[in-house]
Amino acid sequence: MKKIFVMLLSLIAFVMFLSCSSTTIKRVDTSTVMDLSGNWNDVDAQMVAEQMVNEMLSRPWLKKYLKNKGREPRIIVGEIRNKTDEHIDVEVFRKDIEKELTNSGEVQFVASKAEREEIREERADMQEYSSEETRKKFKKEIAADYMLKGVITSIIDQKEGTKVKYYQVDLELFNTETNAKEWVGQKKIKKVIEKSKFGF
Repeated sequence: MKKIFVMLLSLIAFVMFLSCSSTTIKRVDTSTVMDLSGNWNDVDAQMVAEQMVNEMLSRPWLKKYLKNKGREPRIIVGEIRNKTDEHIDVEVFRKDIEKELTNSGEVQFVASKAEREEIREERADMQEYSSEETRKKFKKEIAADYMLKGVITSIIDQKEGTKVKYYQVDLELFNTETNAKEWVGQKKIKKVIEKSKFGF
């Protein structure tokens, strides 16, 4: 009986300890690398976007275009598919790519399909409510010379408490007039996640 009573007290104390645990929140710099689960995260998106855009802009297609046309190429980011088993917000990755392209100064970035539709609605609204001197005309949009498309895939290998996650990002640059593939880039990330055998 005494043994059961001691066990019961221990159990109550343990439950009380768990219920009294508090949540701590602290702000960190957004450039801080924090990999809690081993899944694809914001650091991966930023790093891959920066490295792949830098590589793309250093390849021969850009020099050839500048030589032939005498101006920066106009680029649009098309669909980037997530073919992993994880939920990856590809829009975050797209925006990182757009930021790197726009801020490079090497190319001219063209609005996405959704952005163009919103701007067109605004332009249509101008025709009715804006003054003739300030309203913008239709059919003056700049067409994209190239479309960048991509896919994120992953492979997972696991044994006991160790898991290896391998991510591969493939980006391809297409000429929008000829459909020619002008550049192909690939970035790989491998993460090893080890779980303690003594964790709760």
